[in-house]
Amino acid sequence: MNRNFSMANLSSTERRALVLALVVLAALTGVAFVARPMTPIDETRYISVAWEMWLRGDWLVPYKNGEPYSHKPPLMMWLFQIGWAIFGVSEWWPRLVSPLFSAASLFLTIALARRLWPDESGLGARAVTVLASCLLWIFFSTSAMFDVMLAFFTLLGMHGILSLAEGRSRPGIVMLGVAIGLGVLAKGPVILLHTLPAAVLATWWNPGLAWKRWFASILGAVLLGAAIALAWAIPAGFAGGDEYRRAIFWGQTADRMVQSFAHKRPLWWYLPLLPVMFFPWLLWPPLWRGLHRLLRAPLDRGTRFCLAWMLPVVIAFSLISGKQMHYLIPVFPAFGLLAARALPGDARGGGWLPALVATSVAAALALIALAAAPSLKNPLPELPVLWPALLLMLAAPALGLWSARARSVLPVLAILGALAVALIQGALSRSFHSDYDTQPLAAAIAAAQASGRPVANDGFYHDQFHFAGRLRKPLVAIEDEGTMADWLEQHPEALAVVYVKNEKRLAGRRAIIVHGYLGGVAALLEAPEAVALLRGR
Repeated sequence: MNRNFSMANLSSTERRALVLALVVLAALTGVAFVARPMTPIDETRYISVAWEMWLRGDWLVPYKNGEPYSHKPPLMMWLFQIGWAIFGVSEWWPRLVSPLFSAASLFLTIALARRLWPDESGLGARAVTVLASCLLWIFFSTSAMFDVMLAFFTLLGMHGILSLAEGRSRPGIVMLGVAIGLGVLAKGPVILLHTLPAAVLATWWNPGLAWKRWFASILGAVLLGAAIALAWAIPAGFAGGDEYRRAIFWGQTADRMVQSFAHKRPLWWYLPLLPVMFFPWLLWPPLWRGLHRLLRAPLDRGTRFCLAWMLPVVIAFSLISGKQMHYLIPVFPAFGLLAARALPGDARGGGWLPALVATSVAAALALIALAAAPSLKNPLPELPVLWPALLLMLAAPALGLWSARARSVLPVLAILGALAVALIQGALSRSFHSDYDTQPLAAAIAAAQASGRPVANDGFYHDQFHFAGRLRKPLVAIEDEGTMADWLEQHPEALAVVYVKNEKRLAGRRAIIVHGYLGGVAALLEAPEAVALLRGR
């Protein structure tokens, strides 16, 4: 990292932009705490894996429902446990880990802008303003997921690559190696895809490198990263047993390569989603014009660096058919830097299009709410979706008009993006809690286990109840309905969690508790009731 970079030598423009970005992040983290529960299947699974490690006092092998869990490495679970050791076991600490990595990424982004364009004052300020208000970055910055953490280590790796290009071999190797090693511990070998293309293409963005020495340094960094990852993987492999060892050293990597081609999505799948992922910025006409000018002119070193970082990753994930939007989170800082380079500091106007889109989304939410009003006894109190939607319908046009007169439209659009995300989450809050909150069922399961009754789960169990109910025993997870019914007949004292798409299937069944789950319904039933349901009686 730039040895001269610190908060003290930030310009006033950079300091204001960083403060705005941090305020937006803090506000939206608060909104996420209130509007969204920890959601299955991913967030609840990762916090439950950490909870099982915590119960066991195990820092080597992640566990899921009593069995070694090889699908993800343990860094995030370690961070959860460190926070619990300091603050006590809670849900709020795991929900703060991604926001903290997001905040740290903003600092690394400003520092990277200074290194790539040392003569462009204010470019880092524009970059963090864009990055901190991209819709997908906001959402995953407030989610207990791995992707923003991976973006942080990607940024750290980019600083290491630049240090190598500047002739500072030792700090460059250490920084890139640490980024690779901790990136592997965060989300696996995918960190290599996010860092190595920029290193391999270094002779394009930084001509004149001695390529033999360059690639020897990159190899040294990769070996250091491998050593860091193996310092966990080797003892964990022995502690977790043969099957776990095979999975973390080979099985999961091979299986993921196969599965990435099994869930087919077309080559162009990301393309129509880009305006959503990068909302509001890809809906802003001045950015289109700026990028067009930037890419038509001779490309400077910083622009080439960002393209070498971003384009190979986007192409690689486009070619892999098993696509997810959040796979691209680590390239968002590159987008922020490119957008900042393409835009003048006094960019104005054009805010009407993102404002129009935000208003249209708000109008759609309001119409959906009003369509349900005739069936409700007390429409206004029972339509919490309506009020945030109406606020967004009023605020978005006002911000669009403001953008035409503001000295710089970037902060205005950042506020529009943040406000849209906040109000949409507020509008959907009741749906989030009714369909994704696992706590009510988890509490009932915990009570059953405390009374000594076994609880079975119909279908694949994603560990969605373990932390929410602070469960201390595994559930009996049976994926086949016939096998599940047979087991329940042999254990009539048991309870069963059963999932149905339509609640009408539960008509006439006496359930201990019924709650929405992922668009359907989950019910905790006595064994005879569950058997009758599973056998269609």
